[in-house]
Amino acid sequence: MKILAIDSTANTSTVALLENDKLLGVYTANTKNTHSETLLPMVKHLMSTLNVSNDQIDAYAVSNGPGSFTGVRIGVATIKGLAFGKDKKCVEVSTIEALAENLDGFSGIVCPIMNARRGQVYTGAFLNGKRIIGDTCMMLSDLIPMLENYNESIYFVGDGYSLIENMNIANLKSTPEMLRYQNAFSVGKIAYKKLLNEEATTDRELSVEYLRKPQAEREREEKLKEENK
Repeated sequence: MKILAIDSTANTSTVALLENDKLLGVYTANTKNTHSETLLPMVKHLMSTLNVSNDQIDAYAVSNGPGSFTGVRIGVATIKGLAFGKDKKCVEVSTIEALAENLDGFSGIVCPIMNARRGQVYTGAFLNGKRIIGDTCMMLSDLIPMLENYNESIYFVGDGYSLIENMNIANLKSTPEMLRYQNAFSVGKIAYKKLLNEEATTDRELSVEYLRKPQAEREREEKLKEENK
C-alpha cells in the first residue's frame, strides 16, 4: 500500500511517500515560505523522483491540526485536491500525535508543544508511548508542573521548543534537532496504523482541528464584549 503523507501545520513543509509503514522518500523544508507556494511542488518533485504517479497512490494522509490556521487549511486542501474523484481513503492525523511519533521508542515523557501565542501552546503528552494528556491548548506555565509531577525524563518536540530552552525544568532532556520538527514520515506511519484499523475517511469528509478559534474571530468577540459593557 502506497501512502502519500503531508504536514504543513507550522513553518516546516514536509511530504513523504511510504510503502505501508516503510519510508520510500521524504522531502522537508524548514522555511517561512508560504505553503501554498511550496507544498504542491514538493509533492510533485518527490513523486517524480520516485517515479510514482498520483494514480498509484492507495491512500492519503494529512496532519489536520492543531497548528497554524492557514497551514492546516492548506495541507487539508492539498490532500483534498490530490484525492479528488479517485475514491481512495484519506486519513486525518493529529499534529501532536505525529510530532510524538518522531521520538517513538524514547523512554519517559514526550511532549509536543506548538507556539499558540500569548503564553499558550498546543500540546499533549505521552509516557512511554501511552497518552497522559490529550490534545489541548493551554498555558505553558500550567503545563510544566503537570509534567514535572511524573518525575520522568521529559523530551519536548515541535516549533515551541525554543520556548523551553532557557527554562529550569526538572528532568528535562535535550531532543536532537533533526527530531524536533514536523515530519511527514511520522504522519504516514500513524496513518498506516489507522488504515489497518479501518480509521479512514474520504476527501470530502476531511476536516480540520484547530482546538481554538482563529485570532480574528477571537478579537471580534473581545471587541463585541467591550462594546456591550
